[in-house]
Amino acid sequence: MADNKTIRIDKFLWSVRIYKTRSIASDECRKGRIIINDIQVKPSREVLKNEIIKVKKPPVSYSYRVIEPIGNRVSAKLVEQFIEDLTTEEEKVKLDIRQAIGVVYRDKGTGRPTKKERRLIDKIKDDFHDS
Repeated sequence: MADNKTIRIDKFLWSVRIYKTRSIASDECRKGRIIINDIQVKPSREVLKNEIIKVKKPPVSYSYRVIEPIGNRVSAKLVEQFIEDLTTEEEKVKLDIRQAIGVVYRDKGTGRPTKKERRLIDKIKDDFHDS
């Protein structure tokens, strides 16, 4: 019976901690960011053992293989028993680059950047991408 166990995709994504809440997982399914077998799925789609799930979290597209479907949320340490991360290193690098660039903070009340400030910000970002 354990081999035939099926769980809704939104509940599974929440259970293995890919999304913080089940409602966020459902919304992402409706937006077309969850793909199984090259088909965008609805939140009610059931997940089977050994299926490949692609999760788009811009700018990265993650890939996971279902080891065992689970409906109850598990601790972060136990997640590896239920999914296998197949995400390529190229995709993970995209996330590192985005985090390294960061956000340019401005003091409250200073308004939008001037043309000169905008050019400086763009130059810093371009120099970072070139290195």
